[in-house]
Amino acid sequence: GQLVESGGGSVQSGGSLKLSCTTSGFRSPYTTYLMGWFRQAPGQEREGVATAFSDGRSYYADSVTGRFTISLDTAKNTLYLQMNSLKPEDTATYYCAARPGATKAPLTPTTFVYWGQGTQVTVSS
Repeated sequence: GQLVESGGGSVQSGGSLKLSCTTSGFRSPYTTYLMGWFRQAPGQEREGVATAFSDGRSYYADSVTGRFTISLDTAKNTLYLQMNSLKPEDTATYYCAARPGATKAPLTPTTFVYWGQGTQVTVSS
């Protein structure tokens, strides 16, 4: 499978951005995949932000709960991340990722198989 992110950019603290991830080439039914967003800031480990199944089950990191919303449009094979009330500490490269099924460790990067190239998000104070 292939994943291509878009929508990153620069925004002031308190602002909003919406990331998109278009997907293609997945062999299994698309709906069986756990799709998600991860981020990595310079000098830090990659961390899970939000993941979701197409049936509505979703998982969020505590740091973004209430500010970010993940959604999945199965008709367009596209994953979104709406980011509101952005903070400088949200600055990072954001990656789209996918893995076949399973609910164990839904925010652990090492359990994901497919990755996009990343898109930069910069939040200034």
